[in-house]
Amino acid sequence: MIDLYTSATPNGYKISILLEELKLPYKVIAIDLATKDQKKPDYLKLNPNGRIPTIVDHDNDEFAVFESGAILIYLAEKCGKFLPTDPKGRSLVLQWLMFQMGGIGPMQGQAHVFYRYAPEKIEYAIKRYQDETFRLYTVLDTQLEENEFLAGELSIADMAAWPWVRGYLWAGLEIEELPNLRRWLDVLAERPAFQKGIEVPYKVDRSTTTAEDAREKGKSILI
Repeated sequence: MIDLYTSATPNGYKISILLEELKLPYKVIAIDLATKDQKKPDYLKLNPNGRIPTIVDHDNDEFAVFESGAILIYLAEKCGKFLPTDPKGRSLVLQWLMFQMGGIGPMQGQAHVFYRYAPEKIEYAIKRYQDETFRLYTVLDTQLEENEFLAGELSIADMAAWPWVRGYLWAGLEIEELPNLRRWLDVLAERPAFQKGIEVPYKVDRSTTTAEDAREKGKSILI
């Protein structure tokens, strides 16, 4: 049994999607970011960084894993799925996983902050992070031109990137000119595990139809 400490955020969705794909039994412990559950002493014992997600594997001596990328690798290796074992295939998946962890996540996260939550609208910051996020999207679009998924076969790299990219409107972006990226988003959105994963710990709809809809929803939803 896996305990999943999570919230309705892209990083949290990565893990619930993978758990659903793996069909592993897991228990959800919802972390309320608004009341800073993630900073409480008991939680910090599991995750010293005070962020989500975290898992505890009861089948492995109550082993705790934090950092979403590390959790994805741990679970994929535990079950022998979605991360190849051959050096080339494994490296390819990890390259695209690191691309999300070091690029899309931080840059789009900052785009969210400056576009939606900053008390002062700083146009330079908004443009800087939106432009860089879109540039990263174009890299994905190019990769997906000849590949159904980021590393060829469905992998943890797709599960890491998809929850972020599906929120492009949340960052104030449009992707009409990126057909391969749009195709990839739609294909993954049809998978039952992805549909279930984004309802953990509760459903938050970020696939809104317009930036204005997203802006309105942003007044009451945590990133």
